[in-house]
Amino acid sequence: MEEERLSVRIVRRINEVPREAWDSLLRDGSPFMRWDWLDCLEETGCVCDKTGWAPHHLVVEKGKELLGACPMYLKSHSMGEFVFDHQWAGYAMQAGIEYYPKMLVGVPFTPVVGSRFLTAPGIDRRSVIAILGRALVEICSGNELSSIHINFCDQEEMEALEDLDYIPKIGLQFHWENRDYGTFDDYLGAFRSGRRNKIKHERQELDKQGIVVRALPYGEITPDIQRTMFELYKHHIDRLYYGHQYLNGRFFDELLKRPYPFLCPIVAQRDGRIIAGTFNIRGPDALYGRYWGAFEDHRYLHFNVCYYAAIEHCIDESLGRFEAGAGGSFKNLRGLEPAKTYSAHYIRDKRFRQALERYLQEERSETLARQEYLLDGSPLKKGEAEG
Repeated sequence: MEEERLSVRIVRRINEVPREAWDSLLRDGSPFMRWDWLDCLEETGCVCDKTGWAPHHLVVEKGKELLGACPMYLKSHSMGEFVFDHQWAGYAMQAGIEYYPKMLVGVPFTPVVGSRFLTAPGIDRRSVIAILGRALVEICSGNELSSIHINFCDQEEMEALEDLDYIPKIGLQFHWENRDYGTFDDYLGAFRSGRRNKIKHERQELDKQGIVVRALPYGEITPDIQRTMFELYKHHIDRLYYGHQYLNGRFFDELLKRPYPFLCPIVAQRDGRIIAGTFNIRGPDALYGRYWGAFEDHRYLHFNVCYYAAIEHCIDESLGRFEAGAGGSFKNLRGLEPAKTYSAHYIRDKRFRQALERYLQEERSETLARQEYLLDGSPLKKGEAEG
């Protein structure tokens, strides 16, 4: 690829790029990297300068042809990222370094691993990643910003960015993998007897309370149901002392109006009324758990709505994976296994970069040891857990 014939520029709104051109770059089909998801965040004011998520997306072009892109934001804080760098900001302050603003490449409020550097089919992907990676460094240095953070990228991108002095970071999430289960009972059969009986008991408790849990097909999602999903989300956030509302009702309303058939809410109903639910998103081969909320408190309601119903839906629809979001070692007890996540970070100050590099190297060793420990203690039968 002749880099001198390519140009890199910043667009302040994703609607400056045609929907079809942006979506044509989606190699893994991530619903969170689609034009409509990102544009909806901007259009409804969830992502803007005022909220500390100022869009500065990068695009690589050859003439009028779009060859690559990445969603980039100028951040004035670290909220809503899920790669927790608050401690890094504290170290920077002690060293007299202005940590904010910083640059973030990723999806706002969404800890889902996937491609962050989008590339057109049929071109040298590694070259485009390098072009974007170097352009980010030039923007960071030219504007005297502290750092660049590529959150929840894929492994190929992390390794390519290491060649450009980005520091790799490895984290853990809990994912459920479909082992060609034909039914939910097949999934239960993968557990040791104690845990299997516990899950059966938790499922039966909801039946006794007359609560029905099910995934709603996209065609059944009405504006009223979508508004209820927002109310569940806000109700849950308002109950948490540490809660922070990132999304507004306009986002939920607007997303349903878009050509975005990836919504897959799971709801719990009692006497025909929705009392709890999760605002899930479905990808080509995965279901992503999002935004739990409940109007009523019932024993085991959370586990049934957030995990068991989602896993059953994946089995019924032959989806290969369920990602339940960040945190929560208790997910491991429900058959979700520790999976590595990847990020890459560029720190402009050399002293700070060297210190952070040592810290992240130690953290990677600890993370891999924890993954091995969790796999060894898996509630799944020997041979079922991923090695």
